[in-house]
Amino acid sequence: MTQTAAPPHPQDRPVQGVLWMLATTLSFTGVNVIVHMLGTGLPAAQTSFVRFAWGLLFVLPGLWHLATTRYPGRIWALFGLRGALQAIAVLLWFFAMARIPIADVTAIGYLNPIVVTLGGALLLGEGFAWRRGVAVVVALLGALIILRPGLRAVEPGHLAQLGAALFFGLAYIISKHLTRAVPAGAIVAMMTLAVTLCLAPVAALNWQPMTLPETLWLAATAAFATAGHYFMTRAFAAAPVTVTQPVAFLQLVWGALSGALIFGEGIDPFVLLGGGLIIGSISYMTWREAQIKRRATPPFPATKI
Repeated sequence: MTQTAAPPHPQDRPVQGVLWMLATTLSFTGVNVIVHMLGTGLPAAQTSFVRFAWGLLFVLPGLWHLATTRYPGRIWALFGLRGALQAIAVLLWFFAMARIPIADVTAIGYLNPIVVTLGGALLLGEGFAWRRGVAVVVALLGALIILRPGLRAVEPGHLAQLGAALFFGLAYIISKHLTRAVPAGAIVAMMTLAVTLCLAPVAALNWQPMTLPETLWLAATAAFATAGHYFMTRAFAAAPVTVTQPVAFLQLVWGALSGALIFGEGIDPFVLLGGGLIIGSISYMTWREAQIKRRATPPFPATKI
C-alpha cells in the first residue's frame, strides 16, 4: 500500500518568509528616509495626515467591505479607540523621525512588543511568567542605554518616540483583539480611515502651503508603508514568526546605514548596543512563545481532521 505524503504546512517556506520580511524592512526604511528627509519644514500633524489621506487609496477594497458589512456597536467602538491611539502614535512618530537620528527612532520603536507583552498580561489576561519579566527588564535597560539620561541631552524627539512606542503598542493590543471578529484587511482599512479623520482637525489648526514634491513624497511614504504591511503579511504566511522575526531587526541596520550614508549621522555604538538588548529580549520572547504553542498544539498534520 502506497502512503500518501502529508501536505506541506502553509508555513513551511522559510526562504520565502525571509525574503518577504527582508522586503518588509526595506519598505519601512524607505518610509523612514523620506519622512526624515522632509524634516521639520511641515508640521508633524500635517505630514502624518497627508500620508494617511494618500493611504486611503490603497485600502479601498477594505473600506468597501466595511460599508457592506454590519458589525455590532462594540466593534465600532474598538475601531474608534484603536484609531485614536494609532493617530496619537503616528503624530508622535512623525515628530520624532523629523528631529532625531533614524537609528534612534528605529531602536526605541522596538519597545512596541514590550508594551504589547505588558498590555496582553494586564488587559487581555495573558500569562506573565518570570521569563517574560526578565525580558522586559532587559529591554528597558536597552532603552536606557540608548537614551543615556544624564550623560547626553534627551531631545523632545526621543520622548516623542517613547510615547509613540507606548501608543503603538496599545493600538496593536486592540487590533489583536479585533482580529477575532474582523478580517485583517478591514482592520487596516478602518485604521487608515480613523487615523485620517482624527488627524484632520489637528492638521487644519496649523496648515501650511505644500509644494508638489512634498505632496508626492508623502504619497510615496503611503505606498512604501502599504507595501511593507503587505510584505509582512506574506512573510507571516510563509514561515513561522521565529524564522521571520530576526530578519525584521535588520531595519535597525538599514536605519543606521541610511542615517550615516544619506544624512551624515554618526553611527552611535550605544544605540546599537541598546537596540541589540531590546532585539535580544524580543527574540527570546518570540522563541519562548513558539515553544509554548508547540507543546500545546499537536504537530501538523495531526490537527487536520
